[in-house]
Amino acid sequence: MGKDSNIKTEKAQVVLFKQAGDFYYKKGVKAYQNHDLVKAKKYFQRAHRLKPDDTSIMLEYSVVLTELGEYQQSNQLLLDIDVENDTVECHYLIANNYAHLGLFQESAKYAQRYLEADPEGEFKEETEELLDLLSIEVEDDDVESAYEDDLIIKQEEAKRLLEQAKFEEAITVLNGVIEDYPEFWSAYNNLALAHFYLDHLEEAMSILEMVLEKNPGNIHALCNQLIFHYYCQQTEEMNALAEQLAPITPMIVEHRYKLGATFALIGKYEYAYRCLRLLYKHGYEGDASFYYWLSSAAYFTGNEKFAKSIWKRVLEEMPDKEGLEPWNRVDAKIQLDPVALKQQIHENLSSDKQSEQLCGLFLTSFLNDDLSHLLSPYEAEMKDDQLLISVYKELMTRGTHPGAEVVQYLGLTENEDSYFLLSFWSHLYVKAFKKEIPIVNAKGWAAAINYMWRKYVKEKKVSQAEVADSYGMSTSTIGKYVKVVNSLLE
Repeated sequence: MGKDSNIKTEKAQVVLFKQAGDFYYKKGVKAYQNHDLVKAKKYFQRAHRLKPDDTSIMLEYSVVLTELGEYQQSNQLLLDIDVENDTVECHYLIANNYAHLGLFQESAKYAQRYLEADPEGEFKEETEELLDLLSIEVEDDDVESAYEDDLIIKQEEAKRLLEQAKFEEAITVLNGVIEDYPEFWSAYNNLALAHFYLDHLEEAMSILEMVLEKNPGNIHALCNQLIFHYYCQQTEEMNALAEQLAPITPMIVEHRYKLGATFALIGKYEYAYRCLRLLYKHGYEGDASFYYWLSSAAYFTGNEKFAKSIWKRVLEEMPDKEGLEPWNRVDAKIQLDPVALKQQIHENLSSDKQSEQLCGLFLTSFLNDDLSHLLSPYEAEMKDDQLLISVYKELMTRGTHPGAEVVQYLGLTENEDSYFLLSFWSHLYVKAFKKEIPIVNAKGWAAAINYMWRKYVKEKKVSQAEVADSYGMSTSTIGKYVKVVNSLLE
């Protein structure tokens, strides 16, 4: 069966999918030394993705982000580093970033920490100069400033934890915010989201109900309720609430956008288009997300020409969104040319490599024909391979197979990228089969594979939420399968 070839193929796929972080780290250092900050950021970002706990990479990456003026993102990295004797400069770097952000109380706190940890350190003079400057800005009795700084810091920390899918840690921070600022409703809404992502559905809903009881009409809580009903497939409740919210035009522009985007997310495109189109007509200048939802709402209400013109704006701001067009959503199984498909299946099944034969078996999911005529000539070659024969038998008896169902939702087209994506799934399936991991949610697996493919192989800036939306599932669901895929790649 060409065992050595199989091993080489699998290794090649893993190497391509997960390049060594050290390689990109060295390229990042070289780019930084050549004063090319944009390239340095790109390389350090790749290195950090591959080696997320490497302190050296995190420090270098944070310095580049600071020089690019991305102070908040820099601090997100630095705050994740466990400070030891050889990394006390983190305190100074954090202080410097906070000063640029105007959070002077926090800046002074970290500057003092640096001097206490390393009184004669490399950045001693710079830290003392920073403290001198801060003394002009910060009064010791400036309680209001300290209050505002504390709230902003905790907000940002909770946001960072939510973005990193560290939901339990986010809950701890948000509970602290609520204890200190009991009428800060944004914290409650984020707390509800954190519980929802952990599948604590009753807790999430009860938090929103409490917010609406104490702060009636809170648009973020109402929108989150809609989203929760949508992902929990509570169609009756979702429709009833959507009908209540449809006539509402919030006074605050950002609330109008929140409502319109939520309508688009849950598939209420008529409501979404009316809301978002009005904002557009009034000159609202949102970010790429605004234009994404406007384009989606336009497309699904029959305004295709307008949708495509708006999508150009999305790509101007975020070119990596190419491929996430609303007309390319994975809402249906893709059909491939049957003649070319059968030829490809025969080529795969004639191979002596297990992974390629598996690809051939999975591709039969796109055919409506009787599979016995197509597959039976290859049965003898598969009978000694437990994995292949199990897939073969299920295809012959049921006409489908869980692994083949995943392929139907991968968004395959007739190009090299699609075939590698199929090969990657075959590689993962082999590992899942050996570990006896069941394939029980075809869309969940397909969404996770597409996310990993786009983010790490194609190196596009794509979030789990975006891919989850294109598959009509929750972020918690795709996150669950991303973890499984990662475990199979280890």
